[in-house]
Amino acid sequence: MNRQVIITAKAHKFLTETLQHKGYSVLISEKITYEELSSIISQAEGLVVTTRMPIDKPMLDKANRLKWIGRLGSGMELIDVEYAESKGIKCVSSPEGNRNAVAEHELGLLLNLTNKISSSFEEIKDKKWIRDANRGTELEGKTIGIIGFGNTGSAFAKLLGCFDVTVLAYDKYKFGFSKDHVKEANFEQVCRYSDVISFHVPLTQETEHMANESFFNSLERKPYFLSTCRGKVTDTAALISALKNKKIAGAGLDVLENEKLDTYSKEENQRLNWLLAQANVILTPHIAGYSHEAFYKMSKVLLEKLGLK
Repeated sequence: MNRQVIITAKAHKFLTETLQHKGYSVLISEKITYEELSSIISQAEGLVVTTRMPIDKPMLDKANRLKWIGRLGSGMELIDVEYAESKGIKCVSSPEGNRNAVAEHELGLLLNLTNKISSSFEEIKDKKWIRDANRGTELEGKTIGIIGFGNTGSAFAKLLGCFDVTVLAYDKYKFGFSKDHVKEANFEQVCRYSDVISFHVPLTQETEHMANESFFNSLERKPYFLSTCRGKVTDTAALISALKNKKIAGAGLDVLENEKLDTYSKEENQRLNWLLAQANVILTPHIAGYSHEAFYKMSKVLLEKLGLK
């Protein structure tokens, strides 16, 4: 009987070659739609996905032969894991594969903001050589708040170890992780004492718009705000209000609430254009966990967890 794996996104050739070596036929369809996948899912023994489409109950009900779902990267919010597992379908993700990439990208955003690298570069393009107004702020001695201390949060904290900072980390579901420069804290302490706050939480009903008006208004030290997790964790309108009211010193975002820019409403375009016009805002197109190395490591981790390496 044909053992088929459907890969619904761009993946490293190591994944494809290994699956083929294990006896699978591999169908790679990076732009497959929900309807197209639904029509052929009954043929698949394995499914590899990212964040492009939901793998929900109606889809899973058609997956009569499916034995496993592999998520390239972190975050299982689009997969009905509970229902899949009730049908005997193993579900795994590979956050270990891109956690370092996310941490390095986040550090890049932070150093860029605190040293005004991109904004001063834009000024030089306009033949403006401005020094005093572009003085940087060193990280040494600062307090960095991390909300969510899983794979990426802990990787970011590890990178910060050489900067002589104090990390205040909050995780609702994880305890006892204080060590060296990392101090376990509650949410209120992170908001009160941090010079930088970085979000590393999955998108759930609980975390959607976790960075909202109430959160920004509770900040006491005008911190830099960073997010490389999921766009909908941040309320964009509240973020803009916080920037306008100087509740935060700046923002570095690798994610947006809506990342399909060609679908934007007039209001969404106005918000994006406002953010793009700010010297203390940096936006990148959801690439933090997408380094060349992570591209390979995510496949490697996935195969290891599925017992196929």
